Amino acid sequence: GVLGSGDFARSLAVRLVCSGFKVVVGSRNPKRKASLFPAAAEVTFQAEAVKRADVIFVAIFREHYSTLCDLADVLVGKILVDVSNNTEINHHKESNAEYLASLFPACTVVKGFNVVSAWTLQSGARDGNKQVLICSNNQEAKRIVAEIAQVMGFTPVDMGCMSSACEIENIPLRLLPDWKIPIFLALGLFLCFFTYNLIRQVIHPYIREQKNKLYKIPIEVVNTTLPCVSYVMLSLVYLPGVLAACSQLYYGTKYRRFPDWLDQWLQHRKQIGLLSFFCAALHAVYSLCLPMRRSHRYLLIETAVKQAVEKKMTIWVEEEVWRMEIYISVGIIALGLLSLLAITSLPSIANSLNWREFSFIQ
Repeated sequence: GVLGSGDFARSLAVRLVCSGFKVVVGSRNPKRKASLFPAAAEVTFQAEAVKRADVIFVAIFREHYSTLCDLADVLVGKILVDVSNNTEINHHKESNAEYLASLFPACTVVKGFNVVSAWTLQSGARDGNKQVLICSNNQEAKRIVAEIAQVMGFTPVDMGCMSSACEIENIPLRLLPDWKIPIFLALGLFLCFFTYNLIRQVIHPYIREQKNKLYKIPIEVVNTTLPCVSYVMLSLVYLPGVLAACSQLYYGTKYRRFPDWLDQWLQHRKQIGLLSFFCAALHAVYSLCLPMRRSHRYLLIETAVKQAVEKKMTIWVEEEVWRMEIYISVGIIALGLLSLLAITSLPSIANSLNWREFSFIQ
């Protein structure tokens, strides 16, 4: 059974029907909502849907839980699967699942499917996150819901008793929890290198020679800063592994726990590496745009005028040409290798490689 007629309820009904389940949908306006659901799912009133189902997905907002109190007698002994989420982290003192359990003590409440999006339900687990986090105080109810998730193509993960529901409900609300430290690290490095390059390329010439080079700030200064951040971030990917190896050699064992700062550093290596690739890719784009600038065109015209005045037929310098050609070629190869490292760090790609293949690429 599915109580609710929103986007998630419709997607859930579609996935259940496609997985071979008989689905009955409970709605306050069944005639109006029937056309939104697949033909194989029966849409009826909530009371009728509750009577005919043993496992009921409660796909309504927490604020509307109280509207189900009239069905308390019919819900006795049923398994209620709470799929709701909040709009803010720890918005309420108790989780939605615990609140639902307090309203219907004669029912068995299971928290699950809240970390799965409506899009994933419609397109199938192959196109989204396959994990379904489940928690409940009743082991049998968890087993039943886990079997339903498996038949639907998902991977159920037992998160323990109902006290874990609050943590599960907070997961969809967290904004890049594993990326905060790497992002702040990248921003800090960018500010440091940007300040140095600003002083070196803009402020210093202005003070010493009274040359106004402020036009360099948006493109040239940023473009000089990005590779500095990129290679420092890349070095920070491999440095903690060296420190960890030194620690193991020093203590003579690999089973001693690393310090918290080193442990956190090791866990953030993938994010640091991807940010390094991001900065390198931006550097490549900025470099390609250098000849497109108006200032560059003025400099070319100025050089051509000087050459004409001095009656020079050519200013070709073979050594400088070769140096620039090799410089750009090596840079492109380096970006390609860094792209390979970035792609193989993605879980979907890394899972398809064995350890020897991954080590070879590293």
